[in-house]
Amino acid sequence: MAVADFQVCDRDLTDEVLAEFLDAEAIAADTETMGLLPHRDRLCLVQLCDPLGNLAVVRIERGQTTAPNLKKLMEAPGITKVFHFARFDLATLKRHLGIATNPTFCTKIASKLARTYTPRHGLKDLVMELERVELDKSSQCSDWGNAANLSDEQLRYAANDVRYLLGVRQKLIEMLEREERLDLAYRCFDCLPTFVDLDLMQYSSSIFEH
Repeated sequence: MAVADFQVCDRDLTDEVLAEFLDAEAIAADTETMGLLPHRDRLCLVQLCDPLGNLAVVRIERGQTTAPNLKKLMEAPGITKVFHFARFDLATLKRHLGIATNPTFCTKIASKLARTYTPRHGLKDLVMELERVELDKSSQCSDWGNAANLSDEQLRYAANDVRYLLGVRQKLIEMLEREERLDLAYRCFDCLPTFVDLDLMQYSSSIFEH
């Protein structure tokens, strides 16, 4: 089903949409859940966007545990998956769909390493500064669980969370290169699967403290 300028898929990416995304060098990705605790709160949506602006929203059913096409894309070694606060999305995808997403780029980590002149590293602030677009966050606190009956407004909100991520990533890469911190950023991204495993085993960040 197409809504406005993006495709809505049920349970998994269609073969046609998967084929389009597999041609990309990077894919912007995001998730919508019922809350912030992966063990308690289920996954409801997965949103994706490629460099050509092709957008897809996958509606995940309650109790669903697999999405083979989505898994193939998210685990493809030649495609960088770009998230904002990847740590949460990676944990959610692994917990609910058994997807070990890799390689990744986290715009929140990149922002904290590059934009040390500000404490504001939320997606809305990043998109406003780097893309000159003001995101509408009015649907942020929504009931995403009723996936089959989400409003067009909710679906557009979900799509917009990935629409600008690839442009943000490129500008952050340029900043990180200029400040000689790009290698540090990639080393941080390489650590994300370990942090995800610790999160899913419910260890706290205090494990790294004295």
